[in-house]
Amino acid sequence: MSRIGKNPVAIPEGVTVDVKDNVITVKGKLGELTQEYTDVTIKTEENSVIVERSSDLKDQRAKHGLYRALINNMIEGVSKGWTKELELVGVGYRASNQGQKLDLAVGFSHNIVLDIAPEVKVETVSEKGKNPIVKLTSYDKQLVGQVAAKIRAFRKPEPYKGKGIKFVGEQIRRKAGKSA
Repeated sequence: MSRIGKNPVAIPEGVTVDVKDNVITVKGKLGELTQEYTDVTIKTEENSVIVERSSDLKDQRAKHGLYRALINNMIEGVSKGWTKELELVGVGYRASNQGQKLDLAVGFSHNIVLDIAPEVKVETVSEKGKNPIVKLTSYDKQLVGQVAAKIRAFRKPEPYKGKGIKFVGEQIRRKAGKSA
């Protein structure tokens, strides 16, 4: 039995979960998320959601833990929300935003202007003497991760000086440079 799959997902106050025709819908104060599912049965009992599988086929075992984790992320997202923070490390690296447009200056001849999805709130923090930080917040964990990965892909951190766009708290494997 999947250790993750067999754990029930607690439903906090203010969150409603509807299961109909292989689609689960989670509504909360921050938004609404839907997810299709196959090969498992999902039941709601009082203040929890239980994911069960009918057999021990490999496909069903894999999806058992997957859907439980997805439902947990959906419930946490509509109740608390998800946040990703990116740090711009490098001389002259800047970030600013006007509404949903993120403007990045990361060492290219031109600035990168990125339109962010309306579900994701973007915020930039620039303090003197510290690296600029881009904060992404949304109720959809997958979308926040995708947008953060897209921003990071513009200038991945390099291993020699550590310059680039990295997640806050990310450890970069450093290499020794040329030895004299």
